[in-house]
Amino acid sequence: MTLLNYPAVLLELLHLLIVFGIVIRVIMKRPATGVALAWLMLVAAIPYGGALIYLMIGERRVGDERTRRIDRARADYKPLRKLVLAEGIADINWSRHAPAIESLGRLGRNLVGMPTVRGNFCEIISDTQKILNGIRRDIDQAQKSLLMEFYIWNEGGAADEVLDAVIRASKRGVRCRLLIDALGARPWWKSEQPDKLRAAGVQLEAALPVSLFRTFVGRTDLRMHRKIIVVDANVAWTGSMNLVDPRYFKQDSGVGEWVDAMVRLKGTVIIPLAAVLIGDWAVETGESVKDLIPENGLQLVEPEGEADIQVIPSGPAIEDEGLLQMFLGLINSAQKELVLTTPYLVPDDSLLKALRGAAGRGVEVSIIVPEKVDSFLTRYASRSYFDHLLEAGIHIFQYQAGLLHTKSVVVDGHVSMFGTVNLDMRSLWLNYELSLFVYDVQFANDLRQLQQSYIEDSLALNPELWANRPASTRLLENILRLMSPLL
Repeated sequence: MTLLNYPAVLLELLHLLIVFGIVIRVIMKRPATGVALAWLMLVAAIPYGGALIYLMIGERRVGDERTRRIDRARADYKPLRKLVLAEGIADINWSRHAPAIESLGRLGRNLVGMPTVRGNFCEIISDTQKILNGIRRDIDQAQKSLLMEFYIWNEGGAADEVLDAVIRASKRGVRCRLLIDALGARPWWKSEQPDKLRAAGVQLEAALPVSLFRTFVGRTDLRMHRKIIVVDANVAWTGSMNLVDPRYFKQDSGVGEWVDAMVRLKGTVIIPLAAVLIGDWAVETGESVKDLIPENGLQLVEPEGEADIQVIPSGPAIEDEGLLQMFLGLINSAQKELVLTTPYLVPDDSLLKALRGAAGRGVEVSIIVPEKVDSFLTRYASRSYFDHLLEAGIHIFQYQAGLLHTKSVVVDGHVSMFGTVNLDMRSLWLNYELSLFVYDVQFANDLRQLQQSYIEDSLALNPELWANRPASTRLLENILRLMSPLL
Protein backbone atom coordinates (compact mmCIF):
# COMPACT_ATOMS: atom_id res chain seq x y z
CA MET A 1 0.00 0.00 0.00
CA THR A 2 1.44 3.38 -0.99
CA LEU A 3 1.22 6.55 1.04
CA LEU A 4 -1.17 7.95 -1.56
CA ASN A 5 -3.75 5.35 -0.56
CA TYR A 6 -3.74 6.22 3.13
CA PRO A 7 -6.24 9.13 2.91
CA ALA A 8 -8.73 6.96 1.03
CA VAL A 9 -8.33 4.13 3.52
CA LEU A 10 -8.74 6.49 6.46
CA LEU A 11 -11.88 7.99 4.93
CA GLU A 12 -13.31 4.51 4.39
CA LEU A 13 -12.54 3.53 7.98
CA LEU A 14 -14.12 6.75 9.23
CA HIS A 15 -17.25 6.00 7.20
CA LEU A 16 -17.43 2.50 8.67
CA LEU A 17 -17.06 3.90 12.19
CA ILE A 18 -19.83 6.42 11.54
CA VAL A 19 -22.11 3.71 10.15
CA PHE A 20 -21.37 1.53 13.19
CA GLY A 21 -22.13 4.44 15.52
CA ILE A 22 -25.45 5.17 13.77
CA VAL A 23 -26.36 1.46 13.85
CA ILE A 24 -25.87 1.39 17.63
CA ARG A 25 -27.84 4.63 18.03
CA VAL A 26 -30.75 3.35 15.91
CA ILE A 27 -30.80 0.04 17.81
CA MET A 28 -30.96 1.83 21.16
CA LYS A 29 -33.71 4.21 19.96
CA ARG A 30 -35.85 1.18 18.95
CA PRO A 31 -37.86 2.71 16.08
CA ALA A 32 -40.21 0.60 13.95
CA THR A 33 -38.28 -2.07 12.03
CA GLY A 34 -39.12 -0.63 8.62
CA VAL A 35 -38.07 2.86 9.70
CA ALA A 36 -34.80 1.53 11.17
CA LEU A 37 -33.89 -0.43 8.05
CA ALA A 38 -34.69 2.50 5.77
CA TRP A 39 -32.37 4.76 7.73
CA LEU A 40 -29.57 2.20 7.91
CA MET A 41 -29.73 1.70 4.14
CA LEU A 42 -29.50 5.46 3.60
CA VAL A 43 -26.60 5.90 6.04
CA ALA A 44 -24.65 3.01 4.47
CA ALA A 45 -25.36 4.07 0.88
CA ILE A 46 -24.40 7.75 1.19
CA PRO A 47 -21.02 8.19 2.91
CA TYR A 48 -21.11 10.94 5.53
CA GLY A 49 -24.17 12.58 3.95
CA GLY A 50 -26.51 9.79 5.05
CA ALA A 51 -25.30 10.08 8.64
CA LEU A 52 -25.73 13.86 8.57
CA ILE A 53 -29.29 13.52 7.26
CA TYR A 54 -30.07 10.98 9.99
CA LEU A 55 -28.74 13.25 12.73
CA MET A 56 -30.83 16.11 11.33
CA ILE A 57 -34.17 14.37 10.78
CA GLY A 58 -33.81 10.72 11.79
CA GLU A 59 -35.17 11.07 15.31
CA ARG A 60 -38.17 12.84 16.79
CA ARG A 61 -35.99 15.33 18.68
CA VAL A 62 -37.88 18.39 19.89
CA GLY A 63 -35.00 19.79 21.96
CA ASP A 64 -34.51 19.97 25.73
CA GLU A 65 -35.93 23.46 26.16
CA ARG A 66 -39.07 22.64 24.17
CA THR A 67 -39.50 19.42 26.12
CA ARG A 68 -39.37 21.39 29.39
CA ARG A 69 -41.97 23.85 28.10
CA ILE A 70 -44.26 21.01 27.00
CA ASP A 71 -43.96 19.35 30.41
CA ARG A 72 -44.72 22.66 32.14
CA ALA A 73 -47.80 23.22 29.94
CA ARG A 74 -49.07 19.71 30.70
CA ALA A 75 -48.72 20.33 34.43
CA ASP A 76 -50.67 23.58 34.07
CA TYR A 77 -53.61 21.73 32.49
CA LYS A 78 -54.79 20.50 35.92
CA PRO A 79 -57.29 23.35 36.42
CA LEU A 80 -58.75 22.61 32.99
CA ARG A 81 -59.15 18.91 33.77
CA LYS A 82 -60.88 19.81 37.03
CA LEU A 83 -63.19 22.13 35.12
CA VAL A 84 -64.23 19.36 32.72
CA LEU A 85 -64.83 16.86 35.51
CA ALA A 86 -66.55 19.32 37.85
CA GLU A 87 -69.06 20.36 35.21
CA GLY A 88 -69.82 16.72 34.39
CA ILE A 89 -69.41 17.26 30.67
CA ALA A 90 -67.30 14.08 30.47
CA ASP A 91 -70.21 11.98 31.80
CA ILE A 92 -71.25 10.22 28.59
CA ASN A 93 -74.35 8.08 28.15
CA TRP A 94 -72.54 5.30 26.31
CA SER A 95 -75.70 3.16 26.09
CA ARG A 96 -76.87 5.22 23.11
CA HIS A 97 -73.75 4.23 21.13
CA ALA A 98 -72.54 0.97 19.60
CA PRO A 99 -70.65 -1.19 22.16
CA ALA A 100 -67.24 -0.62 20.56
CA ILE A 101 -67.53 3.16 20.89
CA GLU A 102 -67.16 3.23 24.68
CA SER A 103 -63.94 1.22 24.36
CA LEU A 104 -62.67 3.68 21.76
CA GLY A 105 -63.44 6.60 24.07
CA ARG A 106 -61.66 4.87 26.95
CA LEU A 107 -58.64 4.24 24.71
CA GLY A 108 -58.29 7.93 23.86
CA ARG A 109 -58.69 8.97 27.46
CA ASN A 110 -56.10 6.50 28.75
CA LEU A 111 -53.47 7.01 26.03
CA VAL A 112 -53.85 10.72 25.27
CA GLY A 113 -55.56 12.01 28.41
CA MET A 114 -58.46 13.59 26.53
CA PRO A 115 -61.96 12.54 27.70
CA THR A 116 -65.00 12.48 25.45
CA VAL A 117 -67.25 15.48 26.13
CA ARG A 118 -71.01 15.68 25.68
CA GLY A 119 -73.26 18.47 24.48
CA ASN A 120 -71.97 19.60 21.10
CA PHE A 121 -73.30 20.90 17.80
CA CYS A 122 -71.16 20.35 14.71
CA GLU A 123 -71.75 21.49 11.15
CA ILE A 124 -69.59 20.25 8.31
CA ILE A 125 -68.95 22.74 5.49
CA SER A 126 -67.21 21.77 2.24
CA ASP A 127 -67.55 24.92 0.11
CA THR A 128 -64.27 26.76 0.65
CA GLN A 129 -65.77 30.20 0.04
CA LYS A 130 -68.51 29.51 2.57
CA ILE A 131 -65.83 28.36 5.02
CA LEU A 132 -63.79 31.55 4.69
CA ASN A 133 -66.88 33.75 4.79
CA GLY A 134 -68.16 31.88 7.85
CA ILE A 135 -64.83 32.31 9.66
CA ARG A 136 -64.85 36.01 8.80
CA ARG A 137 -68.39 36.46 10.15
CA ASP A 138 -67.55 34.67 13.40
CA ILE A 139 -64.44 36.81 13.90
CA ASP A 140 -66.51 39.93 13.27
CA GLN A 141 -68.75 38.82 16.18
CA ALA A 142 -65.81 38.37 18.59
CA GLN A 143 -66.02 40.46 21.75
CA LYS A 144 -63.19 39.31 24.03
CA SER A 145 -60.77 36.72 22.62
CA LEU A 146 -59.65 35.11 19.37
CA LEU A 147 -57.30 32.13 19.12
CA MET A 148 -56.07 30.90 15.73
CA GLU A 149 -53.55 28.24 14.73
CA PHE A 150 -52.68 27.22 11.15
CA TYR A 151 -49.99 25.43 9.18
CA ILE A 152 -50.29 27.69 6.11
CA TRP A 153 -51.56 31.23 5.62
CA ASN A 154 -51.58 32.46 2.04
CA GLU A 155 -52.29 35.88 0.59
CA GLY A 156 -55.16 36.43 -1.82
CA GLY A 157 -58.92 36.31 -2.21
CA ALA A 158 -61.21 35.60 0.74
CA ALA A 159 -58.22 34.77 2.97
CA ASP A 160 -57.40 38.50 2.94
CA GLU A 161 -60.93 39.23 4.13
CA VAL A 162 -60.32 36.97 7.13
CA LEU A 163 -57.11 38.86 7.86
CA ASP A 164 -59.00 42.17 7.70
CA ALA A 165 -61.58 40.76 10.14
CA VAL A 166 -58.78 39.86 12.60
CA ILE A 167 -57.42 43.42 12.36
CA ARG A 168 -60.90 44.85 12.99
CA ALA A 169 -61.34 42.58 16.00
CA SER A 170 -58.03 43.63 17.51
CA LYS A 171 -58.80 47.34 17.00
CA ARG A 172 -62.09 47.02 18.89
CA GLY A 173 -60.32 45.48 21.87
CA VAL A 174 -60.47 41.73 21.21
CA ARG A 175 -57.36 39.90 22.47
CA CYS A 176 -56.11 38.17 19.30
CA ARG A 177 -53.46 35.45 19.41
CA LEU A 178 -52.34 33.86 16.13
CA LEU A 179 -49.89 30.94 15.91
CA ILE A 180 -48.74 30.17 12.36
CA ASP A 181 -46.19 27.54 11.36
CA ALA A 182 -42.82 29.07 10.51
CA LEU A 183 -42.04 26.77 7.57
CA GLY A 184 -45.48 25.90 6.18
CA ALA A 185 -46.32 29.63 5.88
CA ARG A 186 -42.83 30.76 4.93
CA PRO A 187 -43.88 32.83 1.86
CA TRP A 188 -46.58 34.51 3.95
CA TRP A 189 -44.11 35.42 6.70
CA LYS A 190 -42.09 37.31 4.06
CA SER A 191 -45.15 39.32 2.97
CA GLU A 192 -46.46 42.58 4.46
CA GLN A 193 -49.41 40.91 6.18
CA PRO A 194 -47.63 39.86 9.43
CA ASP A 195 -46.55 43.48 9.95
CA LYS A 196 -50.12 44.68 9.32
CA LEU A 197 -51.43 42.30 11.99
CA ARG A 198 -48.81 43.34 14.56
CA ALA A 199 -49.38 47.02 13.83
CA ALA A 200 -53.05 46.46 14.70
CA GLY A 201 -52.11 44.95 18.07
CA VAL A 202 -52.46 41.27 17.13
CA GLN A 203 -50.16 38.91 19.04
CA LEU A 204 -48.58 36.88 16.24
CA GLU A 205 -46.10 34.06 16.78
CA ALA A 206 -44.26 31.66 14.47
CA ALA A 207 -44.64 28.03 15.51
CA LEU A 208 -41.50 25.91 15.47
CA PRO A 209 -39.05 28.53 14.12
CA VAL A 210 -36.37 27.27 11.75
CA SER A 211 -32.69 28.22 11.86
CA LEU A 212 -29.30 26.59 11.42
CA PHE A 213 -28.79 26.49 15.21
CA ARG A 214 -32.18 24.83 15.78
CA THR A 215 -31.18 22.08 13.33
CA PHE A 216 -28.67 20.85 15.89
CA VAL A 217 -31.03 21.29 18.85
CA GLY A 218 -34.06 19.52 17.38
CA ARG A 219 -35.60 18.45 14.08
CA THR A 220 -36.73 21.28 11.85
CA ASP A 221 -39.23 19.21 9.83
CA LEU A 222 -41.53 18.56 12.81
CA ARG A 223 -44.30 20.93 11.79
CA MET A 224 -47.40 22.44 13.41
CA HIS A 225 -50.04 20.96 11.11
CA ARG A 226 -53.10 21.82 13.25
CA LYS A 227 -55.88 24.12 12.07
CA ILE A 228 -57.95 25.56 14.93
CA ILE A 229 -59.98 28.73 15.51
CA VAL A 230 -61.70 29.55 18.80
CA VAL A 231 -63.80 32.73 19.08
CA ASP A 232 -64.86 33.95 22.56
CA ALA A 233 -65.10 30.32 23.78
CA ASN A 234 -68.39 30.41 21.90
CA VAL A 235 -67.62 28.91 18.48
CA ALA A 236 -64.71 26.94 17.04
CA TRP A 237 -63.50 25.68 13.67
CA THR A 238 -61.17 22.84 12.73
CA GLY A 239 -60.53 20.50 9.82
CA SER A 240 -58.20 20.08 6.87
CA MET A 241 -58.25 23.55 5.34
CA ASN A 242 -55.40 26.00 5.77
CA LEU A 243 -56.06 29.74 5.87
CA VAL A 244 -55.95 29.98 2.08
CA ASP A 245 -58.31 30.76 -0.77
CA PRO A 246 -57.84 27.78 -3.16
CA ARG A 247 -58.32 30.10 -6.13
CA TYR A 248 -55.02 31.81 -5.22
CA PHE A 249 -53.08 28.91 -3.68
CA LYS A 250 -50.45 26.81 -5.54
CA GLN A 251 -52.00 27.49 -8.91
CA ASP A 252 -48.84 26.36 -10.70
CA SER A 253 -48.58 22.93 -9.01
CA GLY A 254 -50.54 21.12 -11.74
CA VAL A 255 -53.00 19.40 -9.36
CA GLY A 256 -55.99 21.73 -9.63
CA GLU A 257 -57.60 23.55 -6.72
CA TRP A 258 -57.30 22.06 -3.24
CA VAL A 259 -60.56 20.56 -2.00
CA ASP A 260 -61.16 20.76 1.75
CA ALA A 261 -63.77 20.67 4.47
CA MET A 262 -64.06 22.24 7.91
CA VAL A 263 -66.39 21.72 10.83
CA ARG A 264 -67.96 24.57 12.80
CA LEU A 265 -68.47 23.64 16.43
CA LYS A 266 -70.40 24.90 19.42
CA GLY A 267 -70.57 23.36 22.88
CA THR A 268 -68.20 21.78 25.35
CA VAL A 269 -65.73 20.52 22.73
CA ILE A 270 -64.48 24.11 22.64
CA ILE A 271 -62.70 23.45 25.97
CA PRO A 272 -60.34 20.67 24.77
CA LEU A 273 -59.89 22.37 21.38
CA ALA A 274 -58.87 25.63 23.03
CA ALA A 275 -56.71 23.69 25.50
CA VAL A 276 -54.65 22.23 22.66
CA LEU A 277 -54.18 25.63 21.04
CA ILE A 278 -53.40 27.35 24.36
CA GLY A 279 -50.84 24.65 25.13
CA ASP A 280 -49.15 25.23 21.77
CA TRP A 281 -49.14 28.98 22.41
CA ALA A 282 -47.67 28.52 25.89
CA VAL A 283 -44.90 26.30 24.54
CA GLU A 284 -43.90 28.89 21.92
CA THR A 285 -44.23 32.01 24.09
CA GLY A 286 -43.65 30.88 27.67
CA GLU A 287 -47.00 32.35 28.78
CA SER A 288 -48.81 30.54 31.58
CA VAL A 289 -51.63 28.16 30.68
CA LYS A 290 -53.24 29.01 34.04
CA ASP A 291 -53.58 32.65 32.98
CA LEU A 292 -54.79 31.87 29.48
CA ILE A 293 -57.71 29.66 30.58
CA PRO A 294 -59.80 32.36 32.33
CA GLU A 295 -58.64 35.05 29.91
CA ASN A 296 -60.25 33.11 27.06
CA GLY A 297 -63.46 32.35 28.96
CA LEU A 298 -63.19 28.56 28.98
CA GLN A 299 -64.90 28.35 32.36
CA LEU A 300 -68.07 29.78 30.77
CA VAL A 301 -68.63 27.13 28.06
CA GLU A 302 -72.08 25.53 28.12
CA PRO A 303 -73.34 22.33 26.42
CA GLU A 304 -75.07 22.94 23.09
CA GLY A 305 -76.26 20.02 20.97
CA GLU A 306 -76.29 16.24 21.24
CA ALA A 307 -72.96 15.09 19.78
CA ASP A 308 -70.30 13.40 21.92
CA ILE A 309 -66.81 14.36 20.69
CA GLN A 310 -63.28 13.38 21.64
CA VAL A 311 -60.36 15.64 20.71
CA ILE A 312 -57.17 13.67 20.00
CA PRO A 313 -53.99 15.73 19.58
CA SER A 314 -50.79 14.06 18.46
CA GLY A 315 -47.17 15.01 17.94
CA PRO A 316 -43.55 13.97 18.37
CA ALA A 317 -43.58 14.71 22.11
CA ILE A 318 -46.42 12.22 22.66
CA GLU A 319 -44.84 8.79 23.03
CA ASP A 320 -47.87 6.52 23.47
CA GLU A 321 -48.90 6.33 19.79
CA GLY A 322 -52.35 7.42 20.88
CA LEU A 323 -53.56 8.59 17.47
CA LEU A 324 -52.33 5.46 15.70
CA GLN A 325 -54.02 3.29 18.33
CA MET A 326 -57.25 5.25 17.89
CA PHE A 327 -57.05 4.75 14.12
CA LEU A 328 -56.55 1.01 14.56
CA GLY A 329 -59.40 0.83 17.06
CA LEU A 330 -61.68 2.70 14.67
CA ILE A 331 -60.83 0.44 11.72
CA ASN A 332 -61.14 -2.72 13.79
CA SER A 333 -64.58 -1.63 15.07
CA ALA A 334 -66.06 -1.62 11.54
CA GLN A 335 -68.68 -4.27 10.89
CA LYS A 336 -70.31 -3.24 7.60
CA GLU A 337 -68.73 -0.19 5.95
CA LEU A 338 -65.50 1.78 6.26
CA VAL A 339 -64.88 4.85 4.08
CA LEU A 340 -61.69 6.93 4.23
CA THR A 341 -60.45 10.04 2.45
CA THR A 342 -56.82 11.16 2.52
CA PRO A 343 -54.59 13.16 0.18
CA TYR A 344 -51.51 11.12 1.08
CA LEU A 345 -51.79 7.36 1.56
CA VAL A 346 -48.54 5.95 2.94
CA PRO A 347 -49.68 3.64 5.77
CA ASP A 348 -47.43 1.78 8.14
CA ASP A 349 -47.66 -2.02 8.41
CA SER A 350 -50.20 -1.95 11.24
CA LEU A 351 -52.64 0.26 9.32
CA LEU A 352 -52.19 -1.72 6.12
CA LYS A 353 -52.95 -4.96 7.95
CA ALA A 354 -55.94 -3.43 9.73
CA LEU A 355 -57.45 -2.24 6.43
CA ARG A 356 -56.88 -5.61 4.76
CA GLY A 357 -58.25 -7.36 7.84
CA ALA A 358 -61.43 -5.28 7.76
CA ALA A 359 -62.00 -6.19 4.12
CA GLY A 360 -61.22 -9.83 4.90
CA ARG A 361 -63.99 -10.05 7.51
CA GLY A 362 -66.54 -8.69 5.05
CA VAL A 363 -66.45 -4.95 5.65
CA GLU A 364 -67.00 -2.83 2.52
CA VAL A 365 -63.82 -0.73 2.56
CA SER A 366 -63.41 2.31 0.29
CA ILE A 367 -60.47 4.69 0.13
CA ILE A 368 -60.73 7.99 -1.77
CA VAL A 369 -57.47 9.67 -2.79
CA PRO A 370 -56.68 12.43 -5.31
CA GLU A 371 -55.39 11.26 -8.68
CA LYS A 372 -52.74 14.00 -8.59
CA VAL A 373 -50.81 15.14 -5.51
CA ASP A 374 -48.21 17.85 -5.10
CA SER A 375 -45.38 15.51 -4.04
CA PHE A 376 -43.62 13.30 -6.61
CA LEU A 377 -42.17 10.99 -3.95
CA THR A 378 -45.43 10.55 -2.07
CA ARG A 379 -47.42 10.05 -5.26
CA TYR A 380 -45.44 7.01 -6.34
CA ALA A 381 -44.76 5.61 -2.88
CA SER A 382 -48.51 5.74 -2.22
CA ARG A 383 -49.35 3.83 -5.39
CA SER A 384 -47.08 0.95 -4.32
CA TYR A 385 -49.69 0.07 -1.69
CA PHE A 386 -52.58 -0.15 -4.13
CA ASP A 387 -51.81 -3.75 -5.14
CA HIS A 388 -52.10 -5.04 -1.55
CA LEU A 389 -55.30 -3.08 -0.97
CA LEU A 390 -56.97 -4.13 -4.23
CA GLU A 391 -56.04 -7.78 -3.66
CA ALA A 392 -57.94 -7.64 -0.37
CA GLY A 393 -61.07 -6.38 -2.14
CA ILE A 394 -60.70 -2.77 -1.04
CA HIS A 395 -62.15 -0.15 -3.41
CA ILE A 396 -59.81 2.69 -4.37
CA PHE A 397 -61.30 5.83 -5.90
CA GLN A 398 -59.09 8.45 -7.54
CA TYR A 399 -60.60 11.91 -7.19
CA GLN A 400 -60.53 13.92 -10.43
CA ALA A 401 -61.71 17.42 -9.49
CA GLY A 402 -58.58 18.73 -7.76
CA LEU A 403 -56.30 17.82 -4.89
CA LEU A 404 -58.67 16.22 -2.40
CA HIS A 405 -57.26 17.36 0.94
CA THR A 406 -60.06 16.30 3.31
CA LYS A 407 -59.01 13.79 5.97
CA SER A 408 -61.95 11.72 7.17
CA VAL A 409 -63.14 8.27 8.23
CA VAL A 410 -66.72 7.06 8.65
CA VAL A 411 -67.48 3.68 10.21
CA ASP A 412 -70.87 1.97 9.85
CA GLY A 413 -72.67 5.32 9.74
CA HIS A 414 -72.32 6.00 13.46
CA VAL A 415 -68.76 7.13 14.26
CA SER A 416 -66.39 9.44 12.40
CA MET A 417 -62.85 10.76 12.42
CA PHE A 418 -62.31 14.23 11.00
CA GLY A 419 -59.31 16.51 11.27
CA THR A 420 -55.82 17.32 10.03
CA VAL A 421 -54.10 13.93 9.98
CA ASN A 422 -53.18 12.17 6.73
CA LEU A 423 -52.89 8.41 6.43
CA ASP A 424 -49.13 8.62 6.19
CA MET A 425 -46.25 8.16 8.59
CA ARG A 426 -45.36 11.85 8.71
CA SER A 427 -48.79 12.73 10.10
CA LEU A 428 -48.89 9.78 12.46
CA TRP A 429 -45.36 10.15 13.83
CA LEU A 430 -43.83 13.54 13.12
CA ASN A 431 -46.27 16.43 12.79
CA TYR A 432 -48.39 18.11 15.45
CA GLU A 433 -51.90 17.07 14.39
CA LEU A 434 -55.45 17.20 15.68
CA SER A 435 -58.33 14.80 15.07
CA LEU A 436 -61.95 14.81 16.19
CA PHE A 437 -63.54 11.46 16.95
CA VAL A 438 -67.23 12.25 16.64
CA TYR A 439 -69.69 9.80 18.19
CA ASP A 440 -72.87 11.03 16.52
CA VAL A 441 -75.06 9.46 13.83
CA GLN A 442 -76.17 12.75 12.27
CA PHE A 443 -72.60 13.97 11.78
CA ALA A 444 -71.59 10.55 10.43
CA ASN A 445 -74.42 10.74 7.89
CA ASP A 446 -73.46 14.26 6.82
CA LEU A 447 -69.80 13.30 6.45
CA ARG A 448 -70.72 10.14 4.58
CA GLN A 449 -72.75 12.20 2.10
CA LEU A 450 -69.72 14.42 1.53
CA GLN A 451 -67.56 11.35 0.95
CA GLN A 452 -70.15 10.07 -1.54
CA SER A 453 -69.92 13.36 -3.46
CA TYR A 454 -66.17 12.78 -3.69
CA ILE A 455 -66.76 9.25 -5.00
CA GLU A 456 -69.07 10.63 -7.69
CA ASP A 457 -66.21 12.88 -8.86
CA SER A 458 -63.75 9.97 -8.86
CA LEU A 459 -62.73 7.06 -11.04
CA ALA A 460 -62.70 3.60 -9.47
CA LEU A 461 -59.36 1.87 -9.89
CA ASN A 462 -59.70 -1.29 -11.99
CA PRO A 463 -57.62 -4.09 -10.41
CA GLU A 464 -56.90 -5.82 -13.73
CA LEU A 465 -55.81 -2.64 -15.50
CA TRP A 466 -53.74 -1.59 -12.49
CA ALA A 467 -51.94 -4.93 -12.44
CA ASN A 468 -50.90 -4.41 -16.08
CA ARG A 469 -49.19 -1.04 -15.63
CA PRO A 470 -45.60 -0.84 -16.99
CA ALA A 471 -42.86 -2.69 -15.12
CA SER A 472 -40.78 0.51 -15.01
CA THR A 473 -43.60 2.25 -13.12
CA ARG A 474 -43.89 -0.62 -10.66
CA LEU A 475 -40.14 -0.52 -10.07
CA LEU A 476 -40.21 3.22 -9.37
CA GLU A 477 -43.14 2.79 -6.97
CA ASN A 478 -41.41 0.01 -5.06
CA ILE A 479 -38.13 1.89 -4.85
CA LEU A 480 -39.86 4.95 -3.41
CA ARG A 481 -41.87 2.72 -1.07
CA LEU A 482 -38.58 1.89 0.67
CA MET A 483 -38.43 5.59 1.55
CA SER A 484 -42.00 5.70 2.86
CA PRO A 485 -40.98 5.72 6.55
CA LEU A 486 -38.96 8.85 5.81
CA LEU A 487 -41.53 10.80 3.73
